[in-house]
Amino acid sequence: MITAGIDVGAKWVKVVLLRDGEIIGRGRELTGFEQKESASKALAAALQEAELQETHIDRTVATGAGRNDAPGNPIELTEVTAAAIGAVHVDGSARTVIDVGAEEGRAVRTSEDGKVVDFAVNEKCAAGSGAFTEAMARALETPVEQIGALSLESSQAIPMNAQCAVFAESEVVSLLHAKTPKADIARAVHDAIANRIVSMARKVGINEEVVVIGGVARNVGFIDSVERELELKVKVPEDPEYVSALGAALHAANTEA
Repeated sequence: MITAGIDVGAKWVKVVLLRDGEIIGRGRELTGFEQKESASKALAAALQEAELQETHIDRTVATGAGRNDAPGNPIELTEVTAAAIGAVHVDGSARTVIDVGAEEGRAVRTSEDGKVVDFAVNEKCAAGSGAFTEAMARALETPVEQIGALSLESSQAIPMNAQCAVFAESEVVSLLHAKTPKADIARAVHDAIANRIVSMARKVGINEEVVVIGGVARNVGFIDSVERELELKVKVPEDPEYVSALGAALHAANTEA
């Protein structure tokens, strides 16, 4: 059986194709303004890697904020459920899942079989998402791909009082004018995001096995800040940005037509 999981996120569309539970193809495309077109391109890329045609897909499940724009007529799945299923599949010990993407962060407490026990979502403020990092990177005139590594060079912790992205950007500029080292500001940025995300995770309950997924999980500065905030090591699976798409594809495989 061949199933597809399509995660239409705010910044990227991710697609995972499974054959009998094994990954055979993946695709990714910037979401942009034309979500439907982007989702179709990401699916086409995954199909090309798997050397398949769209007609070979037996069932499709779509997740993400733009799941209504996924191609075909897929089954829809919430982001929380997809994240839980995918995280437990890649790491059977996962019980707390932290998922941070471009515009939203969420924390999920899950059972051993990947069912959602409780969850919390940060969807109204950029301070707990990748968008906040990107805005602060612009203020620091540092490529967003480098801001995480830069924060690891920090020699001191400094507070960032503003939680709103707009005010935080002004605060970063003020810190720069005060000759504060960029590395210390970068750490403050990641500490602010981690504080917001971990506070949300604590509301649903944190078990020791914490898995971090989503595109922001690739940011070493964010992971460092999360681990200091939690006072424990977290796990980051390989290709964390695809975990929710994987969860959707797995759900497709286990859903009766």
